[in-house]
Amino acid sequence: MTAALIAGLALLAGLHFATALLALWRPRPAAPAAGTPGITLLRPVRGLDSFDLETLESSFRLTWPDYEVIFCAADAADPACAAVRAMIARHPQVRAQLMIGDERISGNPKLNNLHKGWVAARGQMVAMADANLLLPPDYLQRLMAAWRPGCALVSSPAAGTRPGNLWGAVECAFLNGFQGRWQLAADRLGNGFAQGKTLFVEKAWLDAAGGLAPLGRKLAEDVAFTLLVRSRGARVCLTARMFEQPVGRRPFRAVWDRQLRWSRVRRDGFPLLFAAEILAGPLPPALILGGLAPGWLIPGVLAWYAAEWALARRMGWPAGPRDLLAMVLRDLALPALWAATWARRGFEWRGNAMGAPAMEPGDVHA
Repeated sequence: MTAALIAGLALLAGLHFATALLALWRPRPAAPAAGTPGITLLRPVRGLDSFDLETLESSFRLTWPDYEVIFCAADAADPACAAVRAMIARHPQVRAQLMIGDERISGNPKLNNLHKGWVAARGQMVAMADANLLLPPDYLQRLMAAWRPGCALVSSPAAGTRPGNLWGAVECAFLNGFQGRWQLAADRLGNGFAQGKTLFVEKAWLDAAGGLAPLGRKLAEDVAFTLLVRSRGARVCLTARMFEQPVGRRPFRAVWDRQLRWSRVRRDGFPLLFAAEILAGPLPPALILGGLAPGWLIPGVLAWYAAEWALARRMGWPAGPRDLLAMVLRDLALPALWAATWARRGFEWRGNAMGAPAMEPGDVHA
C-alpha cells in the first residue's frame, strides 16, 4: 500500500511540474510561410462588456498586409452595433463591415451569428476571435507562424490579465495556471486542443467539411472543431504565446458559473479526460503526502505553487500576492466544480439553453 501511495504521489506531482515545464518550453515562433494569403477576421459581438471597446478596436491595428474584418451581430438593436460602426468610420484604411442577422444553422448561437460572416468571407484563411480578446498588432503573423505540417487548425487559450478584484484574479488563475498550462503542455506533446477564443483555419478546408454547421454537434464549437480535425487525420496547433483577455472585476457567482459551463463542455467532449480532472489539483497529492510524511507537507505545497508562480512570472501572467491566493482558492474550488459538473449536462449561455446536441454519423469520441 505504501509503495502504491508513493507511486501515486510521484505521478501526480510529476505531472504538475512536467506540465509547467512543457508550457514554459514553447517553440520559438517561426517565420510565416512564404506569401501573404488574404485573411478574414470574424468577430462576433453581443452587448458591450467592460473592455470590449478596447478589444474590438484592436481589430483595426493589425499589421498583416491583406486582411478584412467582419463583425457579426444577431440583432440590429444590439448596443455593440453603434460602437462597431463608429470604429469602422474611424479606420477607413481597413476593409471592415458589420453584418446583422441570425441564421439557425445549429443549436450554438455563436455559430449562428458567425455564419453570415463565414459565407461572405473573401480570405483564403479565416480567423475567428471572440470580442473580449485583445489582439496584438502581429496577431495574424503569430497565427500563420504556428502553422506546421499536418496542421488543419491553429488556436490559442486566452491569457487572463488585468484582474480588478480577488475573484477576477481567481478567473485569471483558472485561465492561466490551470487551463492554459494543461493546453500548452498537451500541444507541446503534439496533442493540441482548440480553444474558441481563437480559431484559425483555411476556409476551403472547413467548407469541404461542411462549414460551420458541424461545429454545432457538441456543447461548444471548440470541442467539435478538435474532434473534426482529428477525425480527418490532422492536428490542432497552438500559438507560441497566448493572447490577452482583460478580465477586470468579477463577482464570485460569475466566476463559478463560467467555470462550471466550461467544465461541462469538457465533460461532454472528452469524458475520460474530464473524469481524471479530479486528480489535477494539489489536494490529492497533499492528502497522500500528509499521510506518508507530514513534515514534508508544507514544503511540498510551497514547491507546488512555486512552480506555477514561476510559470506565471515567465509568461507575463498575473503573479502578485493576490494571485497566489487566487491559485489556492481556485484549487479549493476544483473538487466542487468537478462534482457539480456531473449533476447535469447542459448550461445557459447568455440566455440560451445549451443542451447536448444529438450525435451525428461521423462524430468522434475522445
